[in-house]
Amino acid sequence: MKKLINAPEDVVTDALRGMAAAHPSLRVDVANQIVYRADAPVANKVGLISGGGSGHEPLHGGFVGYGMLDAACPGAVFTSPVPDQMLEATKGVDAGAGVVHIVKNYTGDVMNFQLAAEMAGDEGSKVESVLVNDDVAVEDSLYTAGRRGTGATPIVEKVAGALAESGGDLASVAAVARKANERSRSFGIALTSGTTPAAGTPTFDLGDDEIELGIGIHGEPGRVRRKIGPASELVEIAAAAILDDYPFAAGDEALVFVNGMGGTPLIELYVVFAEIAKILEGRGARVARSLVGDYVTSLDMAGCSITLTKLDDELTKLWDAPVNTPALRWGA
Repeated sequence: MKKLINAPEDVVTDALRGMAAAHPSLRVDVANQIVYRADAPVANKVGLISGGGSGHEPLHGGFVGYGMLDAACPGAVFTSPVPDQMLEATKGVDAGAGVVHIVKNYTGDVMNFQLAAEMAGDEGSKVESVLVNDDVAVEDSLYTAGRRGTGATPIVEKVAGALAESGGDLASVAAVARKANERSRSFGIALTSGTTPAAGTPTFDLGDDEIELGIGIHGEPGRVRRKIGPASELVEIAAAAILDDYPFAAGDEALVFVNGMGGTPLIELYVVFAEIAKILEGRGARVARSLVGDYVTSLDMAGCSITLTKLDDELTKLWDAPVNTPALRWGA
């Protein structure tokens, strides 16, 4: 294993110190492991927080800022943040308009965010929780009851953040977050495993010519392990899984998100994008918006995930709204 770290036990806090030094638009509480936008809490604005295990960067801390999250809670690598951490973040962004928790569907995240919401409610905060469960590959996986939360997470955070920034109330912000999740589906492909700093060895083994279809963002098993094939064949399998579950028809407009898992060159992600665009166009659907790059990673895993979101006028407007975070920035 070769890692640019000092010590495995310090990697999260060292990275948080780096974020603080690199991004003056953020206020980083290293001791409590919370990333805030520097101006939080924002008066009369619904607060948005999310969080989860580290190792998926830029998710979630990289999406803190104007037009997106107000705070993020990173846990240890691939480990849920703790309820006290989430409670502190909730109180830190609550300006009186309430707070939305955006929670990926993993057992630890769900349980700990629920406890934090209950504690925040006891202290007078109004909290709405939104569950992200967009992965079509498997149900009731190693870490979940029901579908996993994967590539739709930054899309949910972006549209909810835009509405909150424009003055949407708590119920409306939670509703549009749920809408974005309900209209999104994802499927992941792994070419190699990621390697956690503490373990020093790959999380799972794949043969030199093997891939895993339907992988989770922690390396959880997918639908099938098979020999690698051309990108067109692999994307066809992923697209079929998504579109069988949530069809796109003539006239539909799609946000197409091709996400790198941390170890895949951008040139390969664009090959994948070309294939999924061809499939959608063959159905008469239009690629209306796009996102390509490493946004929901699994350390240094080679592979990708594909997320399709069916847009309408509201979601398109909120996606296009200004955003200024370390990982997403346009119009602001």
